[in-house]
Amino acid sequence: MLDRSALRLLSPLFDRLAARLVRWGVGADAITFVGFGLGLASALAIAVHSMAMGLVLMGLSRLADGLDGPVARQTRPTDRGAFLDIALDFAFYASVPLAFAWADPTANARPAALLLAMFIGTGSSFLAFAVMAERRGLRSAAYPQKGLHYLGGLTEASETLICFVAMCLWPAWFAPLAYGFAALCGLTWLARLHAGWTLLRDE
Repeated sequence: MLDRSALRLLSPLFDRLAARLVRWGVGADAITFVGFGLGLASALAIAVHSMAMGLVLMGLSRLADGLDGPVARQTRPTDRGAFLDIALDFAFYASVPLAFAWADPTANARPAALLLAMFIGTGSSFLAFAVMAERRGLRSAAYPQKGLHYLGGLTEASETLICFVAMCLWPAWFAPLAYGFAALCGLTWLARLHAGWTLLRDE
């Protein structure tokens, strides 16, 4: 829901930083891998109760995630790069609830499991729609710069990051935050099912 506004606000900054990285010869795929590595390091820090370090590493990871696309567009976008970006992003998103469950299994395992289940719903519906949209030649007017059809919802990348930041700042509140965000993800999943049912129907 917030991604479109965030992209509009941050795109000029990301484009300038991307231009500098291009001049230095840094490729988009390398940035994607570095961002994923930082994301996994963030999850590891959370799992060992180092929330401040996890938060810093998470911020750096998401900065890299914001830069790989502009770097690709300023050089040569590839299908492989778009695939890596989305696949590794979803792996990062799953790693954070898992890290909180690892940090405190007694308090966090059940809410983390529910949140991961809802992530599967939102992620699978997102990717399934993207595949069908590509078959039909559909394009997203809201996110034309994306490498695949981007079907939005209540819980996009921006909302997920805000939730993860709140979890790191107030880890004792992980359970209610996870349950609440899982409910929002459930609404996103239902909305995407409805969009797919409506937009992909046979005429």
